[in-house]
Amino acid sequence: MFRNLKPVGRILYGRNSFDQLGDVLGELRIEKDSFVLFLVDEYFDGKDFLKRIPVQEQDILKIIDITDEPKTKTVDAMVAEIKGLGKGNPVSVVGIGGGSVMDYAKAIRLMFTNEGSSVLYQGLDFIKNKGIHCTVIPTISGTGAEVSMTTVLTGPLKKLGIKGNFTAADQLVLDPELISTVPEPQRFYTAMDCYIHNIEALNGYRRTQMGDSLGQESLRIFRDIYLGNDSRSPENEEKLMIASYLGGLSLTYSEVGACHAMSYGLATVTDIHHGVGNCIVFNQLEEFYPEGVKEFKEMMRINNIDIPHGVTAGCTPEEIDKMIDVSLTLVFMWAHVCGPDWQKIITRDKLRGLYMKM
Repeated sequence: MFRNLKPVGRILYGRNSFDQLGDVLGELRIEKDSFVLFLVDEYFDGKDFLKRIPVQEQDILKIIDITDEPKTKTVDAMVAEIKGLGKGNPVSVVGIGGGSVMDYAKAIRLMFTNEGSSVLYQGLDFIKNKGIHCTVIPTISGTGAEVSMTTVLTGPLKKLGIKGNFTAADQLVLDPELISTVPEPQRFYTAMDCYIHNIEALNGYRRTQMGDSLGQESLRIFRDIYLGNDSRSPENEEKLMIASYLGGLSLTYSEVGACHAMSYGLATVTDIHHGVGNCIVFNQLEEFYPEGVKEFKEMMRINNIDIPHGVTAGCTPEEIDKMIDVSLTLVFMWAHVCGPDWQKIITRDKLRGLYMKM
């Protein structure tokens, strides 16, 4: 049976397009007391950029701590706090920042209309009610969160996304100007998430012509950026934003693979951020993606990046087992990598050996 997929509703694109955000949100402010919930990456706390956000008197602006990966308890607490104000629901939840902030926005908007904890909805198609309007605005590119059908959350037992046709944002603003100040190596780590998305999507059993077309173009742009001499030129910033968009969209028609399955396990125990964790894991996956890992290492060399090493050296056997447990729950990812008989190939011993090399 085919899925009837729902992409992002509307896209505003171009340099300085962010300045039209007030007009976009104005279309939603029908009632006099309508308010917007703005979630803003802590990177912008105290910076002049905050003055550009079209916040009105009745709106709520929250600075989001992204020290840790997005957590279900934070989602639940935010929704409870806003509901407790007695103002009703926002007309839009606006996420301004990286993948973590955008995932928070996508998850929080769903929990205004679905009862209970967000923990109950981690997985595929558990959300039953459409959420309130959601606007996402990336200020760093690579995660694909701006367009994906998944909002990745770490709960008390596992790191797993809420995924389904209700998850994608309603409004996307792509302004390349907003990613110009991202510092290294964060910019590289997040950008590599896009690269790894493409390699995984294009190498597996669930690939499709639609996914291939989007992923191949994203990968072509990505190579042009990171195998060249000036990845931070204004032209390449715009290219990176588009590569992230296309790479994220390609996953709607394909699937991520071994790197993401293992990085979810790594993050559950170590709290290493997603982009960094992906780089640490992917560096050890020559068995699955030989050409991709070789090219990845060349990109690191050209861009003078040295990823963390020895991150699992101090982990106990029990912690390694927990990483393995989480990774093995991601059956759809492993089925994409190895096919329906993936359990004959992906054993606990294989995963343990890979984790110990990180």
